[in-house]
Amino acid sequence: MRDFLAEIRVLLSYPQNIILLLARLAVAYGFSMPALMKIENLEATRLWFESLGIPFAGFSAYLVSAVEVSGIVLLVLGLFTRYISILLAFVMIGAMFFVHFQHGYSVANNGIEITFYYFIFLSIFATFGAGKFSLDQILFKRGRYE
Repeated sequence: MRDFLAEIRVLLSYPQNIILLLARLAVAYGFSMPALMKIENLEATRLWFESLGIPFAGFSAYLVSAVEVSGIVLLVLGLFTRYISILLAFVMIGAMFFVHFQHGYSVANNGIEITFYYFIFLSIFATFGAGKFSLDQILFKRGRYE
């Protein structure tokens, strides 16, 4: 009976893992355009950060760009997912505070809505990990998804 229940648990974990994979890919895709825009012209990014009043604008521009680009790659691969999700969540908090907060909640007014959704998804990845379909699972098996 114990083996049967273990098999049922594994079977029921597949939809969860597929959803985690699809969510990781969607979030990575969502970061691609903003990250590429920052990387293509880091000086413009620095000036924009400076105009927003972001402290250490030059350093912040390089740091945010690096976190976003590495976040795209690591989320797609499902590698170090919890750690990169935490870093990306901090980027989203910064974006909410410095860029979107003064416009309210609605995305129609450039509010915090989309950045808040990204923050929620990243919090899920930081809490639950990348799922079974990830390099995290292959390299650092912790038994949760087996």
